[in-house]
Amino acid sequence: MKFAKAALLGAASLALMSGAALAEDVSACLITKTDTNPFFVKMKEGATAKAQELGVALKTYAGKVDGDHESQVAAIEACVADGAKGILITASDTKAIVDSVKAAREAGVLVIALDTPLDPIDAADATFATDNFKAGELIGQWAKTTMGDAAANAKIALLDLAISQPSVDVLRDQGFLKGFGVELGDPNKWGDESDPRIVGHEVTSGNEEGGLKAMEALLAKDGDINMVYTINEPAAAGAYEALKAAGKDSGVLIVSVDGGCPGVKDVKEGVIGATSQQYPLLMASKGIEAIAAFAKDGSKPAPTEGKDFFDTGVTLITDKPASGVDSIDSAKGLELCWG
Repeated sequence: MKFAKAALLGAASLALMSGAALAEDVSACLITKTDTNPFFVKMKEGATAKAQELGVALKTYAGKVDGDHESQVAAIEACVADGAKGILITASDTKAIVDSVKAAREAGVLVIALDTPLDPIDAADATFATDNFKAGELIGQWAKTTMGDAAANAKIALLDLAISQPSVDVLRDQGFLKGFGVELGDPNKWGDESDPRIVGHEVTSGNEEGGLKAMEALLAKDGDINMVYTINEPAAAGAYEALKAAGKDSGVLIVSVDGGCPGVKDVKEGVIGATSQQYPLLMASKGIEAIAAFAKDGSKPAPTEGKDFFDTGVTLITDKPASGVDSIDSAKGLELCWG
């Protein structure tokens, strides 16, 4: 494979060595979907701090926008050409990146997927991630319990990320529906459910504007929506603005996933009823530890028992706890949030 030069990417940054390295010339790369999303900013912060602590030279790369697959391929090639011992990556295209990951692994590089499993998941040496199905299931259970008897006649709007495919987007959506008591179709995609309570699915691109437009479209379909699932908290904020503009913000439950500081503040202010918090800093710092260990003795990280990935945890955050659903309040969530 002809490797691209690192200079072509223009987005690389170097964390300088500090202290004695665990192994001679240990280097690593972090490749994220973007370098502006607070989730990936916190991931970079975790990787950088742990690299400095362990004396690992770290280069970071990011796509220009979410979905920029080509820049991620070029970053992998640059990392292999530079002799990196390991690569941490949040893949924009979980299928298309597999060939590039395979080439890196064949070159002796440890490749760890962060947050988003590759397709198939064993295309990477390991995956450090949130249990996104559980994250969705927690907010679904909370919503069902909170609605009580009214859940049987709920009118549900689902605000997803993008067109359905096996992904974090699908896992959260399907987890929510299961938690709420909806019978799933194919759990590897959304939109094939037959439950009459579902008003519809709309995509948001994971941002506030997309959430607003998606909510407007679903309200036009059914003005009596009273349960809103959102892929993330920016989409939830947009959905709330659409509901508020339509005079329908009162009496509608909104749930989400991420646990970023703006989202947790929205829980505190009552915009979001509950959100599932994930921990990007931990994903990245654990990833750097794994690369350092691999460089030292060739060991590879093991998955969490009973799962095919290393689970970095998820916690439900709400100020209206539901019986039987473990949670913490927004005050504690703000101590743990990011962004």
